Amino acid sequence: QVQLVESGGGLVQPGGSLRLSCAASGSIFSINAMGWYRQAPGKQRELVAVISSGGSTNYADSVKGRFTISRDNAKNTLYLQMNSLTPEDTAVYYCNAFLREGGGSMRWADYWGKGTLVTVSS
Repeated sequence: QVQLVESGGGLVQPGGSLRLSCAASGSIFSINAMGWYRQAPGKQRELVAVISSGGSTNYADSVKGRFTISRDNAKNTLYLQMNSLTPEDTAVYYCNAFLREGGGSMRWADYWGKGTLVTVSS
């Protein structure tokens, strides 16, 4: 079984910073793209940022210049550095990975973490 576990969420004041992490564990052969998504109360889940296995990145316009996505392929870990946070960034942040399962499966599959809450408030 594969698990994605996010950490690093919490309460932060406007203008502050947080760093989210997402650790992938279990029977993993390889990980292709990884990404961060978020869902604010009453809104649909939206893409925040994605990163390919080679390190190419894409960001939502709303976070460009403030957020940085990165990954450590050796540790199967994804990061999101969030700076200059505003109340509009308040949401549950989810990690996503498109990966190839290990073991006898070798199946490509899409996995999601359970999310970590980020609250930006004074």
